Amino acid sequence: MHIVIMGCGRVGSTLAQTLEELGHSVAVVDRDATSFRRLGAHFSGRRVTGVGFDQDTLRAAGIEEAGAFAAVSSGDNSNIIAARVARETFGVENVVARIYDPRRAEVYQRLGIPTVATVRWTADQMLRRLLPSGAEPLWRDPSGTVQLAEVHVNPLWVGHRVGGLEQASGARIAFLTRLGEGILPGPDTVLQEGDLVHVIMQQADVAAVEAAFEKAPEAN
Repeated sequence: MHIVIMGCGRVGSTLAQTLEELGHSVAVVDRDATSFRRLGAHFSGRRVTGVGFDQDTLRAAGIEEAGAFAAVSSGDNSNIIAARVARETFGVENVVARIYDPRRAEVYQRLGIPTVATVRWTADQMLRRLLPSGAEPLWRDPSGTVQLAEVHVNPLWVGHRVGGLEQASGARIAFLTRLGEGILPGPDTVLQEGDLVHVIMQQADVAAVEAAFEKAPEAN
């Protein structure tokens, strides 16, 4: 997958190096060319100098072929504008913006842009938003047979009940993260856009659960 990152500070450079190590092609955009020094001599991705929400700059970074976009500059407004351009103009599926003011999170989530507040930021959280396929465990029991993981859900499940998703997958939804807050769902809880779904399941069933979650409701 090709991934574009706006911002080459500590967060952006760490993400770029990690994603390249995972085998993805990466382009980093920053208005300050000297910031690319943080990438190190071994980084082989693109370095694009320019404003991260400028369409020509994004095209130079390969946004038209990108499967994911991360806006992690030092400005909330720049990050959300760039994230909206990536999603609404170029149709990038996996988009995430870092914010400094967590009070804005609900507004951004309602615009359909997943956000990660700086005070809660970890590389792991950001990577989960950029690379939703493949459930990385958040927790395992001592025997290693049961795990808790965030699993990507087909957007067509939005508006459907949690109970239907559990029935289709055979897994148990432990909790949802909605607008930055954890909630314990019941069978009649309706999935909303932007919900992050955390599943408790047998290690042996992970692939089957992921496959079930990827299907549209009528296809299960």
